[in-house]
Amino acid sequence: MESVKPLSDFFSVIEKDYRISSTHIAIYAALLRYRSLKGFINPIEIFRHELAPIAKISSKYTYHKCMHELHEYGYLRYEPSFKKTRGSRIYFFDFELRNIELS
Repeated sequence: MESVKPLSDFFSVIEKDYRISSTHIAIYAALLRYRSLKGFINPIEIFRHELAPIAKISSKYTYHKCMHELHEYGYLRYEPSFKKTRGSRIYFFDFELRNIELS
């Protein structure tokens, strides 16, 4: 059940955020799936061609736009690599700790 917690925490945080669309949710869920396959490491390094099919996204523009927005909105830290041999880095936040700090 512990593997569902990051997604559950994400849903709790985005509940009132009108900026988040189903595409953002698909990307975030796909990132969490990929992260779980890698042993819950933080950060993960991933290529768009690995993540887009999991998130059911075919457009490069939509993928990059949503990744930048998730970063801008504070849901993750996205560091694009711009290199064909190195994936972009994604850092995950602990929403539970962030809520404690904001209180």
